[in-house]
Order: sequence, then structure tokens, then C-alpha cells
Amino acid sequence: MKRKHLRKYIVISLLLLFTASMAISNPAAAAKVDGAEQGGRPFITTMTGAEEAPGPGDPDGSGIAFITLNQGQSMVCYELTVENIVPATAAHIHRAAAGSPGPVVVPLSPPVSGFSSGCVVVDPELIKEIRQTPSEFYVNVHNADYPAGALRGQLEK
Repeated sequence: MKRKHLRKYIVISLLLLFTASMAISNPAAAAKVDGAEQGGRPFITTMTGAEEAPGPGDPDGSGIAFITLNQGQSMVCYELTVENIVPATAAHIHRAAAGSPGPVVVPLSPPVSGFSSGCVVVDPELIKEIRQTPSEFYVNVHNADYPAGALRGQLEK
């Protein structure tokens, strides 16, 4: 259990370091990523195969999703990083509580080579719902070996 917390701490620290380095090298790109200048609300979640429902997901894979919700601009921006999985074929934000599958509500570009990022136009009411009840939503990544989902991470406040 301690190893899981240490790994999560390391991943989050690396993500924060990456975001800070972007701010130094390209302030405009950093603003788009972290939403600071646009008033976005950031969420970070680690993704594992054990979280996938219904499972099994990939037992060797892991990843991190950095999601920024910007209701005023009707935008959801994201960065997905995955490792130890075959190339991703799809990625989404779904509506469902932990342990349950749910429908896709926001399509994301899959991290085919291990990383993807972008912004998607989303209904502001959906963004508000995700922001207010993040634990009712999750990010997942699919691939050929795990077409129902290789990795999943529940959003949290």
C-alpha cells in the first residue's frame, strides 16, 4: 500500500515539474494546459488496470490524466500519459461512480505513443456537473488487448 502512495506522489510531482517547465519555456502553452489564466479547474488522476470496471484491465499498465475544466470557455483540456500498455486505440471521460461502467461523455485523443493532449468543446452544463461531482466521472484508455478498457482513473475533488 505504501508503494502505491509513493508512486502516486512521484507521478504527481513529475507532472507538476513538467507543467512548471512548460510555464518557463512557453507561458501560452502552460496556460492552455493548466487553465490558470483561463479560470480552469484542474483534476489529476492516476490510471490503473485494477480500477477498470468491468475488469480486468491491463495489470502492468499505468498512467496519469490531467484534466482542466473551463466552463466559461466550454472547454475540457487534457494531458494523458500511459506506460506499459500496447498502443491506445481510444480514450474518454465517462459518467459512472467507481466500480461501475458508464457512457462516454467526452471523447479524448488516445495516447497512441504514450502521450496525448488537447482541448475539446463541451456543453458548459456537463462541465459544471463534472466540476461539482467529479467522483461520478472517470477517465479511461482502451487498446486492442483490452477493448473494454486497459486503464481507468476516477476523478476526485
